[in-house]
Amino acid sequence: MSLNAKTKYSGFAMLLHWLIAVLVIVQWQISSTAEAAPTREAGGAIMANHFALGLVIFAVVAVRLVWRLVNPPPPPMASHAGWERTLSRIVHLSFYALLLVMPVAGWIAMSSFGEPISVWGLFQLPALPVPQNPALGEQIFELHGASGIALLVLAAFHALAALKHTIIDKDGTLFRMLPFGRAQC
Repeated sequence: MSLNAKTKYSGFAMLLHWLIAVLVIVQWQISSTAEAAPTREAGGAIMANHFALGLVIFAVVAVRLVWRLVNPPPPPMASHAGWERTLSRIVHLSFYALLLVMPVAGWIAMSSFGEPISVWGLFQLPALPVPQNPALGEQIFELHGASGIALLVLAAFHALAALKHTIIDKDGTLFRMLPFGRAQC
């Protein structure tokens, strides 16, 4: 049930939104730390956390999508221009596409090295039945990294747009995704 069905997302949608945001930031920091590791082995050990967290993000995003289908979000704000609504839809669809495709691409890339993905020693995701091809795996990892940068750029754009609407337009857009504050219809 939503906090205010006309203007706000449900409390669970808010929780999932902010959880995904935090997990993406942690993912970014893990990969940056791994790249700066003093040895390849140390970087690999750090990246093991990145792979495991990628699976968690995939699962949380899948839950968010299912929740969104069962509990539709509030309608777009009437005060937003048509182009803003269209751009918002494009950004949101891009988020979902990147957040679902990136973990799968990482799994395919690891599989092309013949490697399973360990989820913090709790269980292993076996390598996919793809031909071992380290060169292809490296190319997929390059695309994966570029997609990560695109995701961060989209997130910054998304945050700036919410702040612009809330602070400059004073329509309370940001409060649609917070349990406090008032959003306009």
